[in-house]
Amino acid sequence: MAAFLPKKYDDGMDTPSPTDSSRRVAIINNGSLFVGPALALEMARRGHDLVIGDPADGVVDALTAAGAAVEVVTDVVDATAEGYQALVDAAMNRFGRLDAAVMFSGVIVTGPFVDATSTDLARVVRGCIEAPFHFLQAVVPPMVAAGGGQVLVLTSATGARVTPGAPLYSAARAGANHLVANVAAEVARHGVQINALGTNFMDFPEFRAATGADDPAIRELIERAVPMKRLGTVEECAAMCAAFVDGTSGFTTGQFLGYSGGWA
Repeated sequence: MAAFLPKKYDDGMDTPSPTDSSRRVAIINNGSLFVGPALALEMARRGHDLVIGDPADGVVDALTAAGAAVEVVTDVVDATAEGYQALVDAAMNRFGRLDAAVMFSGVIVTGPFVDATSTDLARVVRGCIEAPFHFLQAVVPPMVAAGGGQVLVLTSATGARVTPGAPLYSAARAGANHLVANVAAEVARHGVQINALGTNFMDFPEFRAATGADDPAIRELIERAVPMKRLGTVEECAAMCAAFVDGTSGFTTGQFLGYSGGWA
């Protein structure tokens, strides 16, 4: 695909003509793992065209089959300000609008606080706070200029409660949740909604690998910690995410929702 040079949008800047002005346009920062592929497909089914970062094999074909026009941006997964701005540029250049944006990121750092290092702190801050910061700085200005938009930042349910064994991670996720609330309050008068959804105990390969849940005995132990006694699926998580960004609910902003089977 063509390269996109970073640029800013404001009230006085013209935008290109959209390919179909009747369809909403959504950004999903990562189409390669976790809820990204399932959410992209759910948004396509709900009538959205997509700008998607680094999609896994087969994702674009599935989105196209669902009726969506798709723009791919590569090298976005390692979230930088330039990478996120490229997603916004792609939306404006291809479609001339941006209605919704969803991102997830994070670096899990575990271990007792007394054993933590400044390197651990830097890693968790970069993955859990700096990444949402850069994403919000990229997607919010064009929405403010347009007079509306919906943003969802996926964080972690650990940001809502003390989490033994992961104090830096839990604290950083709490910081991201509070960042979302603050930015939401700042731009609410412009019709822009920003919310956070914090997950835990999700059934996807990276979570299972990190926790050992591919071992049935370990999975059983993990599921005992979940009030609903099971892991959540990415498909049901995608449906929950879509409710925040598909344009059907315009009166919720600055909120955090724990999505962890009742754990938080």
